[in-house]
Amino acid sequence: MILESLVTTTDAQGAVNIAPMGPVVDRAITSIELRPFVGSRTYANLRATNRAVVHVTDDCLLLARAAIGSVDSAGLVEPIRDGQFSVLRDACRWYAVEITAWHEHPQRPRAECVIVQQQRNRDFFGLNRAQYAVVEAAILATRIHLIAPEVLQSQLRELATLVERAGGDQERQAFELLEKHIAIAHGKIHH
Repeated sequence: MILESLVTTTDAQGAVNIAPMGPVVDRAITSIELRPFVGSRTYANLRATNRAVVHVTDDCLLLARAAIGSVDSAGLVEPIRDGQFSVLRDACRWYAVEITAWHEHPQRPRAECVIVQQQRNRDFFGLNRAQYAVVEAAILATRIHLIAPEVLQSQLRELATLVERAGGDQERQAFELLEKHIAIAHGKIHH
């Protein structure tokens, strides 16, 4: 199954990147397969170091910010294992992984991983339809170039209803951030 998560990677100079990713996992999360997009910073970092940390989080605002590339990792992460990995301080749980094998693909190669360390920090908040809507909107924001503008706007309108009905301040802020990013990317702002 796909686990919507935040993944931290580090480049050869030690700069941390935080990005959303849906790795393939088993239900017990004993195996993890990363599927980065070729050309992304995450892909470049994984190729350089063969290491990452997969985070389970209920912070949909951070996920939204990471989806549009507006996250400064300062204060959000701490190093582990002699600085080889960077973990999000507020994640519910995390899995530090090392890549054991690459399966090449021109757009989205698969990276088989072994878990080298894991930790549970706190309980996951639980399921919330507004958070789900933010996750879906974040995925749309990363695929603007693949989806027709009218289809994208239709999907956003449906998701906005969930955020309005079931969301709190954080969900509304995250959704608004994503809507603005998508509108700017399409060269027009809808209100």
